Amino acid sequence: MLVSLDDIRAAAVRIRMVARRTPLLEIPVEGQSAGLGLKCESLQPGGAFKIRGACNMIAQLPPETRSAGVITYSSGNHGQAVALVAAVFRVPAVIVMPETAPRVKVEGVRRQGAEVIVAGTTSADRKARAEEVARARGLTIVPPFDHPWIIAGQGTTGLEILEQRPQVRVVYVPVGGGGQIAGVSAAVKGMRGHVRVIGVEPAGAARMSASLRAGHPVTLDHTSSIADGLLPLRPGDITFAHVHVLVDEVVTVSDDEISGAVRWLFREARLVAEPSGAAATAAALRAPEPDAVAIVSGGNVDAEAFAGYIR
Repeated sequence: MLVSLDDIRAAAVRIRMVARRTPLLEIPVEGQSAGLGLKCESLQPGGAFKIRGACNMIAQLPPETRSAGVITYSSGNHGQAVALVAAVFRVPAVIVMPETAPRVKVEGVRRQGAEVIVAGTTSADRKARAEEVARARGLTIVPPFDHPWIIAGQGTTGLEILEQRPQVRVVYVPVGGGGQIAGVSAAVKGMRGHVRVIGVEPAGAARMSASLRAGHPVTLDHTSSIADGLLPLRPGDITFAHVHVLVDEVVTVSDDEISGAVRWLFREARLVAEPSGAAATAAALRAPEPDAVAIVSGGNVDAEAFAGYIR
């Protein structure tokens, strides 16, 4: 069953205590008559859109359940979001992160007072360890994408885009596990069915594209990209169902295009975006359309790596 527009509207009220209404900037594109709208989720607390879903879920947990503590598995941004929301509610949080997590994301989690456990390199490794710790300690798992409450929270970005840019014709959304595009597509199609929603994933991690071709969620053997937040091997069951029904198209972008978009966002919009956060912009810049919006989903990037991208 898909998340409803009412679910997303209720989430928008619920998350006001923590999440920001981020700006939507209009940036000219050189040589093109059409500029590009940028929904700046990189300016959220914690530096990414993930705060929306994490807040919507943790806020709905019964007080006795919440007070026992929460746990998640994340390559970084969702972990930071859960840690931040847990700190607001003053409950314990444990974040299971990969061995390859960028230092800036690990440090961001620890700054919020959460415990970090390192486990493997894949989302499956992290999920298995989180489930083990949750059972042992009586913690509640706040999954990174495949849950209706998470999807509804992420969908609030779509509501804001429609309010801030009523004339929008197309929305580009980065795709990892699919939580954001599931929520945004539910919001956009629920209010303006004619607006196109395009998912964007790295060419080296095209699990949603493969799943759509197969007609069901598939697991890739491996993923590889500079976009570390978009590397799950498999989309969620619930997120796939939303994409299958609601999303107009899913495209892929190369690492060169992603790094070029990081550079463009810095030079033209003065925005710091991590590679995962710039993927949607990379696709939108191929052939800018009038009234297009790309979601800049995160800005958590190590300074040294960022310097390399913008040179």
